[in-house]
Order: sequence, then C-alpha cells, then structure tokens
Amino acid sequence: MPAEITWWGHATATVRDCGVTVLTDPVFVRRLAHLRRRRGQPPPESAARVDLVVVSHLHADHLHLPSLARLAPGTRVVVPRGALASVAGLRRLAGRLRIEEVDVGERVRAGDVTVRAVPAEHDGRRLPYGPHLAPALGYVVEGESRTYFAGDTGLFDSMAEEVGAVDAALLPVGGWGPKLGDGHMNARRAAEALARLGAPLAVPVHYGTYWPIGLDAVRPHEFHSPGDEFARLAARSAPAAAVHPLGHGESVRLEAAG
Repeated sequence: MPAEITWWGHATATVRDCGVTVLTDPVFVRRLAHLRRRRGQPPPESAARVDLVVVSHLHADHLHLPSLARLAPGTRVVVPRGALASVAGLRRLAGRLRIEEVDVGERVRAGDVTVRAVPAEHDGRRLPYGPHLAPALGYVVEGESRTYFAGDTGLFDSMAEEVGAVDAALLPVGGWGPKLGDGHMNARRAAEALARLGAPLAVPVHYGTYWPIGLDAVRPHEFHSPGDEFARLAARSAPAAAVHPLGHGESVRLEAAG
C-alpha cells in the first residue's frame, strides 16, 4: 500500500508505510513557552498511538517532553545520540518509553520499515544552555516508499548525497518568528533543496503554526505565506515535483516506489 503523510503542524507529521506509523517531532500543545498555536487544532490523541517516534534535535519545539509523556507506555522513541545525557527530563521518561539513541548513518527497524539517520545543519543543543552533546538529525523512512523528514536544517552541499534517492521530502520552509536564524531554510532555500534532492513529491512543514505571543502583527507574511511561496518557487526550480502545502490534519498519499 502506498505510503501516506499527514501534517499536524510545525514539524509534527505522521508517515504511514507498510502498516507502520512513524511520528516526527511530536508537539501536542496550544502553547509552548512564549509561542502560541495560531492556526489549526493540536494533533488528536490518536496521533500519539504510533509504532515509532523520531526526534530531530533537542530544541523544545522538537523534543517536547510533555508531548512525549502522552505517548503510550513502551512506545519506541528515536533521538540523537547524546540526548539522554543532555536532557534530564528525557532520562525520566526512559522508564516508560523505549528511548533509542542514533547518530548519522545508523538505522532502526520497525516492522517492514527502516529509519535511517542523516545529517542536518542546525544547532542541536538544548537551548538556551548546555553543551553541544547531540547532533541535529534528519531521517529517511524506508518502506514501500522512501520519505525524507529534514527536521530543522539549513541547505548544505552534501544534502542530496547524504539523503539519497527519496520519493517524498518533508522540508522546513519557515519558522516560528519574524526572523530565521542560521541553520534554517526559508521557502527559497527549501525549493533549492528540493531541486537537489530530486524528490517527486514534497510537503512544506515548520511554518504557519506557532508564533510569539504579542507579535501577531509583526511580519505576518512570515507566518502565512511560506508554504505557498515554496510551491511557487519549486514550480520553477523543481518543475517535475508535486508540492502539497497541506492544511493541519490533511494527508497526501504517495505512489509506490519503483
């Protein structure tokens, strides 16, 4: 059965392939520190019932401890190597979740699906403090299809080589505030990444969900427009790719890998 991608907002998505459900960077709350969810509902409780969770890096909007605590006991959670040493709250969850650390190039098997860790260009520390003990990662979910979840990353020279051939790419195209720092992609850089990857299908993520409280009127286009802007630019740089700017909770189904 072809793989299916559902976007829940920000970097949270599910990839269903070969009867296995993989959840990315789960965040299930309306408010996260100074950020408020401005669009869409948080993922339903059913989104927490999965076979495998992958966490791209240690920032609190990706490694969100209260959301991980909602997972069913015994759920497997894949995190960057060094995460347990970096985040005390994650160690406390290790008693009820099966937490597995990986580094670039390592693989985890779940049923008929293999998840491969790939590099990301991003500061992986648990901010605003802490040593850089754990890398930021992306993941490729390999089953009947090959789906790349980029996590948070900038565009880097070896991206296509490290990721390999994929059928779909979940690419970050924005952020949660008026400005993007280093180690991120905007719509233009994400369109260039799609052209380099050669994926026939793309879903823009990491935009249009959370925004700082009190800054609703500051550069609002950076909240609303990145997904459509990515689709427009990708039509020029990667015209063979089908771009699907999903609404929260919407899904797209892939064709089987050839």
